[in-house]
Amino acid sequence: MRKKRGRETDILAKSSEQAFSALVIGASGGIGAAVTQALENDPQCAHVIALSRSRHRLDLTDEDSVAKAAQNIAPGDGFDLLFNAAGILEVDGAGPEKAFKEIDANTMAKAFAVNTIGAALAFKYFMPMLKRTGRTAFATLSARVGSIGDNRLGGWMSYRASKAALNQIVRCAAIEQSRQNKESIVVALHPGTIATPLTEKYAKGRYTASPEECAQNLLSVLARLSPEQSGGFFDYAGEAVPW
Repeated sequence: MRKKRGRETDILAKSSEQAFSALVIGASGGIGAAVTQALENDPQCAHVIALSRSRHRLDLTDEDSVAKAAQNIAPGDGFDLLFNAAGILEVDGAGPEKAFKEIDANTMAKAFAVNTIGAALAFKYFMPMLKRTGRTAFATLSARVGSIGDNRLGGWMSYRASKAALNQIVRCAAIEQSRQNKESIVVALHPGTIATPLTEKYAKGRYTASPEECAQNLLSVLARLSPEQSGGFFDYAGEAVPW
C-alpha cells in the first residue's frame, strides 16, 4: 500500500485521518489516466488500482475478460470509490453520424457494446466490491449529448443513444446499490469537452479543458454529492443534466 503526496481532492469527504481506496476502469485513456494520477497524488488515497485494455487486457465488450479482471483483484475490505472512464466515440475510424442515412447497424452495435453493455458489465462485476458501510461512490462517464431533453441538434445517433441507455443503467445500478448501502452514490458524469486525441476534431474552437483539469473537476463534484443525489446525471460543475 502506497502513501500519496500532493493536492488533496477530498473525493469522499473523509476526515483528514481517514484513508480511502479506489479502482479506476479505463485508466489508459486521457480522462482515466488523469483521474488515476489525481488519486495517486491525493494524500488521503491509500490505494489505487488502475485497469485498462492496453495494459491489463480488460475488454468491456468481452464478459469473460471483465469477469477475469474482477477475479484478479483483491479488494481487501472493499473500495470506497469506483470510477469507470471507459467509452468510445469513433468506431473503427467512423465518426458520429450526421444523418440517419449514415447509420450502420454494426457500428451502432459496437458503440452500445462499449458505452452501454460494457458499463453494465462493470457494474455487474465491480460494484459488489464497494464497501457495504459508509460513504462510497461509483461514477461512470456519460455525455451531455446523451441527454434527450437537451438534444436540439440531432445527429450523432449511435453515440447519443448509447449514452442515453447508459444513463438508464446508472439509474438502475443506483437503486440496486442503495439496498446494500444507503450511503452509496452512483452517478453519471459529463466531463465537458476535453483536450484529448479522441475529441480533437470535434471541438470546433470551443473551450477544452485539459485531462488534469477535468479529473479535478469530476472528483470535486463527487466530493460534493450526497446519497440523495445517487442515480443522477451531473456535469463537471456539479449541475444536474436533464435526462
